[in-house]
Amino acid sequence: MKVAYVVRTGLLALLLAAGSALAKAPAAPPAEEAVKSLKIGAAAPLKAVKMKSVDGSEVSIAGAAGTRGTLVVFTCNHCPWAKMWQGRIAAIGNAAIEHGVGVVAINSNDPAAYPEDDYASMQDRAKSLDFKFPYAVDATSDVARAFGASRTPEAFLFDAKGKLVYHGTVDDNARDETAVEKTWLHDAVEAVATGKSVAVSETKAFGCGIKFREKRTS
Repeated sequence: MKVAYVVRTGLLALLLAAGSALAKAPAAPPAEEAVKSLKIGAAAPLKAVKMKSVDGSEVSIAGAAGTRGTLVVFTCNHCPWAKMWQGRIAAIGNAAIEHGVGVVAINSNDPAAYPEDDYASMQDRAKSLDFKFPYAVDATSDVARAFGASRTPEAFLFDAKGKLVYHGTVDDNARDETAVEKTWLHDAVEAVATGKSVAVSETKAFGCGIKFREKRTS
């Protein structure tokens, strides 16, 4: 009985000591707050923020806006999903420009995490895909945070009144373009360009997680 009492007393002392140590330990730094995507019907945030495009000019979402609507696509260079969809994004974006829908592609990734997402690689990509629209650097990742974007690629389409009418992915088959059955982004852009309502306003964005740059403390 005496041995059992000693063991119980020793365990209690260890637990009390551990609790005391945890109480004195500094709190772990909070994780970055989870981003919340824009709601359908919302206006584009940070529209006036200037971003460096691949041609060296400064572009903003407001400046890229079209008379019939605006398509904002968060994408990057390294992500396999972005690569699988990049030709379709280029085709949809180039056609949208011709029909009064402004387009801007935005890279919010930190190139320190993925060197392939650096500015020079962005220039090469835009040239090889023949982008007719700006491909810009979100130098702080704050534009992506404001949109609640979390994937590459991830599309946000606004109508002529500046209201979000489509948010999500490109289509239902990234790997095989010939097997695509649901062309959600194409259909949404076509609807906006012709002044019609968008049939499917939201789909799940598939892709790599955005590699956000660290938030500035000052």
